[in-house]
Amino acid sequence: MSSSFPLPLSENEEKRYVELMEAGDPCAKDVLIERNLRLVAHIARKYTSPGASAEDLISIGTIGLIKAVSTYTSKKSARLATYAARCIENEILMSIRTARKTRQEVSISLPIGTDKDGNEISLNDILGTDPDEIIDNLNLKFRIQELYRVMDQVLTPREKKIIYLRYGLDGNSPRTQREIAASMNISRSYVSRIEKKALSKLRGGLQQ
Repeated sequence: MSSSFPLPLSENEEKRYVELMEAGDPCAKDVLIERNLRLVAHIARKYTSPGASAEDLISIGTIGLIKAVSTYTSKKSARLATYAARCIENEILMSIRTARKTRQEVSISLPIGTDKDGNEISLNDILGTDPDEIIDNLNLKFRIQELYRVMDQVLTPREKKIIYLRYGLDGNSPRTQREIAASMNISRSYVSRIEKKALSKLRGGLQQ
């Protein structure tokens, strides 16, 4: 992947182009960005996962590189490549954290079934929490942390695993009861009973 990018600048070349950039040469800035793209690809590869493709992370890391080149001066003690590596990594990590938080926010609001009147219900509904109230009045990050804390306190390992899988918590994709049953080699009805018991425990734990 990184082999398709131009080779990095030598220390002397980097110094010369930084001086040209500081003198107002716009082409020098472009060269500094282009010749550090291999560094972006190298860092992006470390964070590639099923939920974060290399191409996406390279795009995000390139934003960090551009920021680094734009704010770098020859007065800094570190080389541009060293300074840029931190900026690239910070940009990628910030993006990953934001995506993870978004998945948690979405998964806790996903429809998980219907009530007796045929209306869709979500985990928020089951736990007795109004989604609008969460959005308007609470910091969702702390709400999720509280949910995880209560899960650790009141659920058995099997109950916790089923809730994590069922509702897509902690970065997982939501699964059906049938999918969970197959992966755990138990019946779907048994998954349903465990899920109901676990949700009852969570309601009680969150209301304390």
